[in-house]
This record gives sequence, C-alpha cells and structure tokens, in this order.
Amino acid sequence: MKILSFAVPCYNSEAYMEKCIDSLLVGGEEVEILIIDDGSKDQTAAIADRYQEQYPTIVRAIHQENKGHGGAVNTGIANATGLYFKVVDSDDWVNPDSYQKILSVLEEVIRGPKTLDLLISNYVYEKEGAKRKRVMRYAKALPEGEMFGWNETKSLGHTHYLLMHSMIYRTSLLRECKLELPEHTFYVDNLVAFVPLPYVKTMYYIDENFYRYYIGRADQSVNEKVMISRIDQQIRVNKLMIDYMGEQKNLSKRMRNYMVSYLAIIMTVSSVMMMRSGTEENLEKKNELWKYLKQKDSKDYLKIRHGLFGTVMSAKTKPGQKIAVYGYKAAQKLYGFN
Repeated sequence: MKILSFAVPCYNSEAYMEKCIDSLLVGGEEVEILIIDDGSKDQTAAIADRYQEQYPTIVRAIHQENKGHGGAVNTGIANATGLYFKVVDSDDWVNPDSYQKILSVLEEVIRGPKTLDLLISNYVYEKEGAKRKRVMRYAKALPEGEMFGWNETKSLGHTHYLLMHSMIYRTSLLRECKLELPEHTFYVDNLVAFVPLPYVKTMYYIDENFYRYYIGRADQSVNEKVMISRIDQQIRVNKLMIDYMGEQKNLSKRMRNYMVSYLAIIMTVSSVMMMRSGTEENLEKKNELWKYLKQKDSKDYLKIRHGLFGTVMSAKTKPGQKIAVYGYKAAQKLYGFN
C-alpha cells in the first residue's frame, strides 16, 4: 500500500509538467503519481507514457477525453491507491526537503492509534518576476507537530485560509464525502478545499513550505483577465459552495465560522472580478449572486453581508465598487496572489 497518491491533472502541459513530476519522484516507492492526461493535443500523453515506462512502480499514466480540471481530479480520486491523496497542478512543484518531512509525518501517523483526516502544510506563491516569495503559513492559528481537532484551532483570519495546495486528505475521506467536481469548470480547487471539511475531525499541521504555487503564465486560470473571461465558471463554483453551506447542520462553532469565512472570501473574489470587468452585465450578475446567497442561506448571508468584506463587496453604488476594487488591489500587492 502506498502512503501518498498524487494526482497531476495535465492538459497541454508539455512545457512544464516534467519539473512537476520530477519533484514528486523524490518520494520514491512510498508514493504513487497519477499523471492524468486530460485529452491533451500536444506531447503531454507521450511524456506521461515515458514516465510510466521509466518508473512503472511509481507512475501511472491515465488518458481520458477532455473533462477539465475537475474531471481530472475526479479521475485521480477514483484511481488512487494511496492512503492519502493530494492534487498537484502540472505547472507547480514541491520542495524536496519538506517532502521528506511530510512523508515521515504520514508514516508516523499511519503507525499510530488515531486516524488522521487532513495534513496541512505551507505553500509558497512562486510569482514570476517577484523578488520576494510570499509564504502562506498557519503557525499562529494551528497547533504544530501534533494531532488536533477544530476546537484547538484559532481564527485563520481573512488571508491565511486553507487552499488545495496546503491540504493532503485521507483518500477514503474524499470517497466518504462523495466529492465529485463539476467537469469543464475551472476554480474547482475551492470545492476541494471546502466540501470535505465537515468530515474532517482530526488534523495535523507541519510548518514546512512544501507546495510551490506558480503564478505567471498569461493563460493561467488565476490570471485576472482570464478569471474575468471565465466569470460564469467562478459563479458556478461559488453557487455550489453556497448550496453546500446551506445544507450543513450540526457543525462545530469553529468549523462553521471557518467555512463561512472561506465562503465570504470566495464571494469577495467573485464580486471583485465582476466589478473589475466594468460591464453592466457582470455587475448585474454580481447582484444576482448576492441575492442567491440570501435566498439559499439567509443566516450565513447576514454574517457575510455585514462582515469585513461583505459590506463593500455587495455595494451597488459606483463609490462603493471603487473602494472594493482598491482594497482588493492593495491586498493583491501585499500578499502576491493572482
């Protein structure tokens, strides 16, 4: 049994996927690397097959018709044999020193008496051209080097929320929660970081800069212009999160507070992108999204609407929208995202 399965969704990734896969091979026989060729039209499939041929006990090449990032992650979950599971996008990579420490923790946990649901580590914004790399750490909010539950956590704040990049789930938990991402849709990583949370009872945080999150390609999904052009997909994911949040009952107070805070952040991102577009059509979509939240989850709507971001982001006036965009740009400069 492998300790850790990596799913690497690849679509026309020939220019950068080898750096990603080579960084994962450091794990050796303890890991499984699932290269999911999502209907690529370049040499991605051939590269995947070559790695499988060279490392037959570690790498599996899976070829499928194009289903988008979500469909590729679904395929990864369905085929994973490792006890734990992580998605690594094909233009990202992992740090080798941190990698060994991650595997050591998982080995220790597996031999222990308690079941670990979620391992958390840091991630680094590898922004092209940036002299200073922004590291997203959780040391002030999460106990380090021990297993803990939601009651032992502190507030993560509005900037240090968990992303897919910082999370390694127990594989069977993802199947228990029936995580199934929408196909042909970008931004589903938000669902990966959100939907399984009510099933997470035990966590472990290791203060290591494991995941390197590359930002810089013009066609990248988090590029602002690309996000605006795909705003309907962002809205779709946002609404799925709203639907899911409205269904949740009997959550612990701290888990609910965190999930509502995370939903507020995604509402903020969606709203800013629609305001940044400058079109009346998208401004109307923004107003409709806030109405949707109010109709589907009125209790959490009030928390989000009157929270730090909600008051400004739900603004319908031009001055309010300008303030929102200015605040977003300031945060973007400070934290280095997008």
